[in-house]
Amino acid sequence: MQETEKSKFINSVLGPIDINTLGFTLSHEHVLTASAGLGISSPKLIDKNDLISRATKEFIKLKSSGIDSIIDVTTMDLGRDVEILREVSINSHVNIICATGTWRDIPRSFWYLRPSQIAELYIDEINKGIDQTQIKAGIIKVANDSEGITEEGEIILKAAAITCKQTGVPISTHSYARNKVGLEQIHIFNSENVDINKVYIGHSNDSTDVDYLEDIIQHGAWLGLDRLPGRNPDWKERADVTFQLINRGLEDKIML
Repeated sequence: MQETEKSKFINSVLGPIDINTLGFTLSHEHVLTASAGLGISSPKLIDKNDLISRATKEFIKLKSSGIDSIIDVTTMDLGRDVEILREVSINSHVNIICATGTWRDIPRSFWYLRPSQIAELYIDEINKGIDQTQIKAGIIKVANDSEGITEEGEIILKAAAITCKQTGVPISTHSYARNKVGLEQIHIFNSENVDINKVYIGHSNDSTDVDYLEDIIQHGAWLGLDRLPGRNPDWKERADVTFQLINRGLEDKIML
């Protein structure tokens, strides 16, 4: 995120936009997921024109229902294709913010790198562009699942921390709420002196432990209640958790 005296800007797939123009924004979405490199090695399996057409139809519906922007947190290892995102944004007039970072199946080529080496890649995707395009990332995505924070997972979190501190771009996490992994992520970010107000703990409404969810907010992070309608807990339980948090006066740190 770039800041000026009068406004703040965030990278979208169509270039920097004033955050005041984002409007109603969905915080954790995926336009397309696939195996990394599949579109290049096996193009017959991914018909880009068909995907753009189908996604555009859905995004036009989103726009007509009041959605102005989405944060697409698909990373390079999850089949991210920024050119598809750009075309969908142009066609639908929905702002799309794309991500740098790494999903939970961390590439083996990253296991033995230093966090600073991985951060260089993330920073380049924010400052220079992705996949030899001028499209720049506006969010840093990281992921830790039911196993908690593994050794290689910690490397990724520290790389994200370096990137956040150097660029000001916020971090969005995939967490395993049932095991309270979000608090583990916050602990790592705190140890790396990250501004926790720039951290979003995703998939938090997979838990109905309202005290745990409040704890995330009390640590200063943003709470991602982004899985809806969801299963186990079902949508009614997820809605009830949201209302409980609102009744505790925590609505200003909740994102959907």
